[in-house]
Amino acid sequence: MDSGHSDLREEVGIWNAEVEKAAGKSPERKGKFESTSGIEFKRIFTPLDVEDIDYVNDIGFPGGYPFTRGVQPTMYRGRFWTMRQYAGFGTAEDTNKRYKYLLEQGQTGLSVAFDLPTQIGYDSDYPLSLGEVGKCGVAIDSLADMETLFDGIPLDKVSTSMTINSTAAILLAMYIGVAEKQGVALDKLNGTIQNDILKEYVARGTYIYPPKESMRIITDIFAFCKNTVPRWNTISISGYHIREAGSSAVQEVAFTLANGITYVEAAIQVGLNVDDFASRLSFFFNSHNNIIEEVAKFRAARKLWAKIMKERFKAKKDKSCTLRFHTQTAGCTLTAQQPINNIVRVAFQALAAVLGGTQSLHTNSFDEALALPSEDAVRTALRTQQIIAYESGVADMVDCLAGSYAVESLTETIEKKASEYIEKIDSIGGAIKAIEVGYMQKEISDSAYHYQMDVEKKENIIVGLNQFAIEDKAPTNLLKVNPEVGRIQQEKLEKVKSSRDNTIVNKTLKDLEDAAKGEENLMPIILDAVRNYATLGEIADVFRGVFGEYRET
Repeated sequence: MDSGHSDLREEVGIWNAEVEKAAGKSPERKGKFESTSGIEFKRIFTPLDVEDIDYVNDIGFPGGYPFTRGVQPTMYRGRFWTMRQYAGFGTAEDTNKRYKYLLEQGQTGLSVAFDLPTQIGYDSDYPLSLGEVGKCGVAIDSLADMETLFDGIPLDKVSTSMTINSTAAILLAMYIGVAEKQGVALDKLNGTIQNDILKEYVARGTYIYPPKESMRIITDIFAFCKNTVPRWNTISISGYHIREAGSSAVQEVAFTLANGITYVEAAIQVGLNVDDFASRLSFFFNSHNNIIEEVAKFRAARKLWAKIMKERFKAKKDKSCTLRFHTQTAGCTLTAQQPINNIVRVAFQALAAVLGGTQSLHTNSFDEALALPSEDAVRTALRTQQIIAYESGVADMVDCLAGSYAVESLTETIEKKASEYIEKIDSIGGAIKAIEVGYMQKEISDSAYHYQMDVEKKENIIVGLNQFAIEDKAPTNLLKVNPEVGRIQQEKLEKVKSSRDNTIVNKTLKDLEDAAKGEENLMPIILDAVRNYATLGEIADVFRGVFGEYRET
């Protein structure tokens, strides 16, 4: 160590000793000074905490390997992140109105929330769909619903994200079907399907088929889109739901990238070249309350993924090494108590995402702990992003927190701890094996338990919940989904089935069954079935019959 650092170490020691001596008169407040991952927040960070960091190799410049500082050289000085509010409820008509409202208010991309039956491959008239149709998202049964959903919205002018996993191939086929009806060339389509089934087994639960068969569908989508829909992001590898289930920031990075490794391996195993598909991989992260930890988390994830792609998979193109991600503010931090406080929480979380270099962002609405967002609440959420973009100044500089001793130290620590988790998962046999033996689930549940214990012991203060509580008035102006939506959707479904050519539909479903039993790419046949108005449930049932259904052990 050079003499300058030796002198600094001595000076830091003297300063800390003086602070400890003064603590008797003005003691530090009680509580934990650490991140959600158990990383200590020192009283101060100094150059001693970053002395082993090499600027060129570890931090670098924006737009260049290892992309710690961002995936584009100019970031938001070129253009802002996509402001993409997640929305969907009731019928396709209801949601279409909300989309047009959001676009009028300045939203720059669409994000589709599907109801639970759609997510798990059941039509609205299926018995288990009773009471769930249109409740947590929009009900989509056939191409007819998708046509209505995007009525008056030119698909070559907007990018669309669809949060869908088990039935992602079917919904993507329906989106392509709408584009064809609009006369939009498929190479003009721009958007993302989540298509991340592994995190469903870990944290969310909307899986249908076993992992092996699910992975086949995913790699079929990769191969199909490479030439047919080249601008489409074929997967959004999601840490968001892992964090919502209670993981720490380090676990969110580690488990998400471990799943990403598995998708890359699966694609290579079916003959795809890593540089042919890697640039269309995208990621989806949570933004939680601790601003500095979250900024460091995003930077660490970018750096770690770049190293994985270059060193592990020998990717040759820079674009193959870039981790591009969408962010959503943390739903699990919203409180039903004093819901107006959520506006502040969301603003800080959104700020962290922007400071961390996100490519697109959804800001939660303040009333979402009580109901689906009202128009006033969703407008406020969108305005939060616009104020950050146009008024805060943080979008005028690229990675403006780079060089902070605390940020750089935390970035390195999160990367190191996430790498240790990935090594552990590798030793188990990879992400699928780690899921099957319950390793990830156990780690997340332990983290969630410790977090909740800290809340209950008031070592973690949640304003308005376990401290500063008041007697709340009953909430007003909450969005209520039309209770008749189930009946309306069933009537629409009956109309589709009676007006289509059922002979052709049955043939395409039989062709799909034969293909599922073989090895050919499933996407062209799914698309053919969708064009002929086969329903989502009918197509999913074909796969259920061939692949079976997954049951967690």
